[in-house]
Amino acid sequence: MSTIVQEQAWCASTPKRTPAAEPHAAGLKSVGSALDVLECFATDGELGVSDIARRLGVAKSTAHRLLQTLASRGFVEQDAQGQYRLGIHVYELGALALARNELRHVALPFLRQVAAATGLTVNLSVPDGADIVFVERIENSDGVRILGHFGRRLPAHTTSSGKAIAAWNTDLDAARRRAGFPPRVSRTVRAEPDWDRTLDGVRRVGYAVSHSESFDGASSVAVPVMLHRQAVASVSVFGPSEVIEPQVERLVPVLLAASRRIALAHGR
Repeated sequence: MSTIVQEQAWCASTPKRTPAAEPHAAGLKSVGSALDVLECFATDGELGVSDIARRLGVAKSTAHRLLQTLASRGFVEQDAQGQYRLGIHVYELGALALARNELRHVALPFLRQVAAATGLTVNLSVPDGADIVFVERIENSDGVRILGHFGRRLPAHTTSSGKAIAAWNTDLDAARRRAGFPPRVSRTVRAEPDWDRTLDGVRRVGYAVSHSESFDGASSVAVPVMLHRQAVASVSVFGPSEVIEPQVERLVPVLLAASRRIALAHGR
């Protein structure tokens, strides 16, 4: 499968968020339209007025007004060529959201311990819809090399983190089944029977692995963070397959210890 097809599959699995019901008031529709504009930048760094108008199915004049309103508040910014990109205020709000995330704050010292003990890239992930989002990542050089500038969201079925959470989180499991299993790379789970077998295996051994399922040649190992018998997050290590695969049995106890400490500290 080509890289283009893989990226399209990834984008299709992370759809624009939509409200449960369409707002009727004109003001609320404007708010929704402005948020739709911001969602367009989830998969593209820079877009023009025509790009936004086409994606939203609105007139160019409407797209221009929306972009200008967002620019006036710092949510988007325009370059000399007239292209728009996300503004610094989005970064500020995102940084605040992370800084105020209690689970991330509690987990951080334990993630650092895992990074020091393993020398690998360490992730803390949480479920969101049919995907998982990496709310903290401590990278080593291998992680930087493989991930590059890749974002913080992946479909749950392509990652050890998603598997580890979905095995004990019915909401994530159900959302992933509804969204389907689009392929990403060579060994991605592609069908519901495979997903069933995968989650059964995770429940049996207590951890999840991923080999060439999110990135070819890369592997990860994850364990769930359990609160009240439900997985609310996962801790994972990530790196080249030739580094991870021989160490799985050594890595799992390190991850389990960190997971239990995070759950204990978060539950206080």
